[in-house]
Parts: sequence; structure tokens; C-alpha cells
Amino acid sequence: MTVTLPKLLKPTATLLTVLALLVFAGYLAVYLIYAAALFRWPYDYDQGEGFELYDAILYSQGEWPYRDNDTFPFYASNYPPLFHLLILPLLPLFGPRLIAGRLVSFTATLVTAGAIAFAVRRESKDITAPSLLRWGLPTLAGLAFLSSNIVYQVGPLCRLHTTMVMFETLAVVAIAGFQHPCHPPRNLLLGLFFLLCAGYTKQLAIFTAAAALGFVFLRDVRKGILSGLGLAVVAGGLFLLIDRATNGQWMLNAIHANVNEFDYRQTLALLGQWLRLHPILLLLAGGLLVYELFWDRLSAYAVWFVFAIGMGLLSGKWGAGPTYFITAIAAACVMAGRASAHLVGAHRNAPQRRDLSLLLVAALFLLQATFTLHLPTTGPVFTPLARALGVADRPVQGDCVTFAYYDSGGYTQLGHLLTADDYQAGERILAYVRHSDGPAFSEEAAFSLLAGRPVVTNPTQLLNLYKNGLLDTSEIVRRIEAEEFGVVVFRAQFYPQPVLEAIGQHYRPVEHMCMNGFYYHILLPHRLLEDVKR
Repeated sequence: MTVTLPKLLKPTATLLTVLALLVFAGYLAVYLIYAAALFRWPYDYDQGEGFELYDAILYSQGEWPYRDNDTFPFYASNYPPLFHLLILPLLPLFGPRLIAGRLVSFTATLVTAGAIAFAVRRESKDITAPSLLRWGLPTLAGLAFLSSNIVYQVGPLCRLHTTMVMFETLAVVAIAGFQHPCHPPRNLLLGLFFLLCAGYTKQLAIFTAAAALGFVFLRDVRKGILSGLGLAVVAGGLFLLIDRATNGQWMLNAIHANVNEFDYRQTLALLGQWLRLHPILLLLAGGLLVYELFWDRLSAYAVWFVFAIGMGLLSGKWGAGPTYFITAIAAACVMAGRASAHLVGAHRNAPQRRDLSLLLVAALFLLQATFTLHLPTTGPVFTPLARALGVADRPVQGDCVTFAYYDSGGYTQLGHLLTADDYQAGERILAYVRHSDGPAFSEEAAFSLLAGRPVVTNPTQLLNLYKNGLLDTSEIVRRIEAEEFGVVVFRAQFYPQPVLEAIGQHYRPVEHMCMNGFYYHILLPHRLLEDVKR
């Protein structure tokens, strides 16, 4: 019996879809292994995680984290409160440990992937195809988000960016069909609520708010104006209440301190990385954008995609990074999934062309998976896998160690698994903090929290304020000169210059150790070293 080519299209499309799902499920497995490793790691993996946790601890004590940076303990937060409030219910379970915030961020990425899949499924429910393929396309779109190197690296961290992206995605999904007769009118209100949540998670959500409100305005001028005014009144009212409750420290720390210098070369480098990692997703998303722009009506997702790219272009700010493109990745995944659904749906009455479209879509997602390759390169499973993929001898080089990890994005400070040496170094640093005869002047807060010591300074916040002429360093310098701090722990030395100079004059390095790919420098006061000599 001769099997004709048309008869092979459907089983081939099914086979490729299953293969694509397995590949992206593999990326999900790597993500889960990485997340589980970070849940066990008690110290800062990314500089700043401990300060996010400390903000939540302050809220649990009934205190604001927006404070006067000129006075002891020279600490303030520069982010809105919602992420830290979401951590609060987990503190009684885990105590002052980073796993509480990491669980919130990790869950946020899963919810975002689910929202992407839901949005694509809503558009592809009419596809005439086997159930596997009808559900396969939405699942691939959601898993593609989690497979992105950038999402993988920061997803399980105690950082608030992915929680903002979750609220942004939920907002756009809710608002996208606000005029559709099958969608309840409350979807618009729900979307506005999620926009408010996104903005009070991180200020960058202003881009998604502009995109969503712009879409509503394009479809219904009256509702667009009322929605914008309503959101502005609620958000503005909350802003004024917090600013009044903190005696103006909210405005200073959340707005003025975030005005940083911009390096267009950093933006170009990060933009190039984003393009290299997601070419197929961007091709599909861009194609659908052009189609909607010239032959259809712009969807909420298309407007969001454009504005999200604008957000990514701000990644050249000092202190920013590739995370500024995560919203654009989420938008691209929705657009790519919708483009795939349109491509298949256009041939619903022509089975052979439909099956050919399904085969093409599955092949494109498989091709996309090759661009985001990242995995550990040691272990009973990963060693042979890395060898089979040809990346076993292409590790990532940290500042002081070579990671047993491969990332197609190139050098990255994140993504690798922790080693026994990392744990030993962390214990040694923690011992210095525990046995110091005064507060620790640590660039990472987790050491102080674990040792039961007060958290002193938020270095990048102090540096931002100092650069903008908004910080008086006289008190902190006075305390350093008096050698009131029992130990100094440096990693990147992100402090104002007068602070670094004072430490250099009154504290002496006693040990340097490698942890998590970085050199950590331990400095003790001169008085203590002189006592030891005597």
C-alpha cells in the first residue's frame, strides 16, 4: 500500500508538535532544578535580593522602608510596596529567609506562562485539528516564555520584576477582549486593577499601562478616557497617601533616586542579545503586528508588544539590565502564539494546508528552542546531554571560577547551580558577621539577616541618591571613621566615593574568597587588628 504525502502531513505535524512539547518540557525541567537549588541557597544569589526581603520584614513590623538615608541605618527602598507585601504571609513559615521572596517570584513566572497560554487558547479554540494540536500551540507559547534565558535566570530570585510582568500580562489578557460579547464587562475593571497592581510592584509598568489604556481609547474613546482618569485618581491617591505617611521619603526614594545616567551602548548590547535569543518568536510577533496594522485591527497584544519594546530600550540605565526585556518576551510569546493560531485557522476548510501549517508552526517552535539553549553541564543527566549537544566544553566564566553551566546568551552572572565551595564560602562570611563586635557594613543583606544583625545601608540606593545630589554622607562617614562597624563585606563596592574612601582609610582587607562566581572582600577595623597584634 502506498502512503501519499498528504496523508503523512497530519501524523508528521502531530509528531513534531509532541517533539516540540518535549523539548520545551525539558527547558521547564531545567528551570525547576535551578529554582529548587535557589530555594535551598540561604544567601544573596543576585545582589539586592536581601534588601527586597528586608523590606517585607519592615512591613511585618509595621514600618515603612522609605526612610531618611542620611541617618543610621542609612537604609531605604526604591521600589513600590506590593511585592514585599506579597511576601508577608510566607514569613511566618520561613522566617527571614530568601526562599519566601523567591517562591513569590517563581510562582509569578508560572502564572505568566499560564496567562500567555490562556490568551493563545482563546484565539485558537476554533482551530479544526486534533485536541493535542489545539492545546499544543497555547502550551508551546506559555513554555516558550519560561524557556527564555532571561526569564530562567531571574525567575526564581527574590526580585520583584517578574511579579510586575505577571500583573502586566494578566492586565492585558483581561482588557484585550473588553468589547467582546462573550467576555464579561468586568474584565475592563479587572484589567485596570491588575495595572494598578503592576505599577505598585515596579514603576516600569507605566509602559504597559499606557499600552492598555491606549488600546481601550482606540476602541472606545469614552471608556478610554474614563479608565485613564479612574486609574490616575486611584494610583495618584495612593501615591500621595504613602508620601504623606513617610514624610516625603516615598517621593525621594521611589522617584528621584531612580533618575540614573543612560548608556546607549548598553541598550544596544542588550537589545542585540534579546534579538539573538528570540528570533522566531519575534518573527512571528512582528509578522502579526504588520498584518494587524495594514489588514486588520490592532489588538491589545500588538499595542503592548510595541510599548514593551520601548520599555526594553530603557535597559541602558545604570542599574538596569536584560530583565527590562521580560515584558517584551511575554508580549512576543502571546503574539507568536496568536500568529500561529491565525496561520492554522486561515486554512480550516482546507485540511491539507491546515496540516502543513501545523507542521510549519511546530518546526518553527523547535527552531526557536535551539536559540535559547541553557543547562548545567555536570551531573549524571546533564554531562551526557551537554556532550551530545556539543556544549560540555563551553562553560561560562565568572569573576573567580568557571561555572559548570552553558548559556547561549553568553556571559551571565546568573543561571548556574551552587557548589559545595559556595556553601563553605557563605558560611565563612557569615561567621565574620556573627562574631563582629558591631553592626556589619555588608553590601548584601542576607548575611546580616541570618546573623540577627541590623541591616545597614542599601548601597545602590545610596549611590543613586549621591549621584543626584540628594545624599549627605557626613554621618555615615563619621561612623566609619569611628570604626563603629565590626566588619565590612564588599562584593561590587557600589557605594558613594566618600564612603569608599573612608572605609579604605579605616578598614583593612583580611580575606578574599570566591562565592557564587564573585570575589567577596572581608575588611576589619584598624583598632581590631591592632588589638590582635598586641
